[in-house]
Amino acid sequence: MRKVVIIILLTVAAVFTVHAQNGTIRELTGDVQLKPAGASDFSPARSGSQVSQDTVISTGFRSTALITIGSSEITVRPLTRLTLAEITSAEGTESLNVNLQTGRVKVDVKPPAGTKAATTVRSPSATASVRGTSFEMDTRNITVTDGNVNWRDSNGLSAAVTVGFSSSIGGMGGIVDPVEIAEADLTVAAPAGAGDSGESSGSTVIVNEPTDGNVNVGTRW
Repeated sequence: MRKVVIIILLTVAAVFTVHAQNGTIRELTGDVQLKPAGASDFSPARSGSQVSQDTVISTGFRSTALITIGSSEITVRPLTRLTLAEITSAEGTESLNVNLQTGRVKVDVKPPAGTKAATTVRSPSATASVRGTSFEMDTRNITVTDGNVNWRDSNGLSAAVTVGFSSSIGGMGGIVDPVEIAEADLTVAAPAGAGDSGESSGSTVIVNEPTDGNVNVGTRW
């Protein structure tokens, strides 16, 4: 009986064991620097360089890096500095936490079937958390190109930003409603030089928000 209990405990422990992971720089252009955990200075990165937890990555002017970590890809834009705060893998779940100090990143999270990926990007102003999506963000703005992102400000207030929408952190530190940004982007001003009748050859895009929560977009000429 004791042997059976020991086997069960060992099996459970193996299931919940967390393993550290490494990422790989697949592509880079220009000046890309790495500072591994415990190092005092940066060193030049190369295609194929390994990056581990607590590595700081810095890109220079007109420099980019594409990093693969498990099922996530991070495109580091020019003049960006970030830290890979956590890269771990447990049974069927990958966890990636990135601290974005400056600059901009594009993140693609596409876990294979049967695998979960929890990716979080934190900046001094906001936090983006996803489990399988694509988005691009800097320290105050985000645009979602696939899936949904939980966008949270430094006060802990959050908003869901869905595919095709953007959000930002306003001047008072709060989240700007993605629908407000969409309305501003979709409104097209009538061109100058309209006829004397007051009619215009331009068009105005109108966004109506019915009570059922859906957004209807129409065009008035």
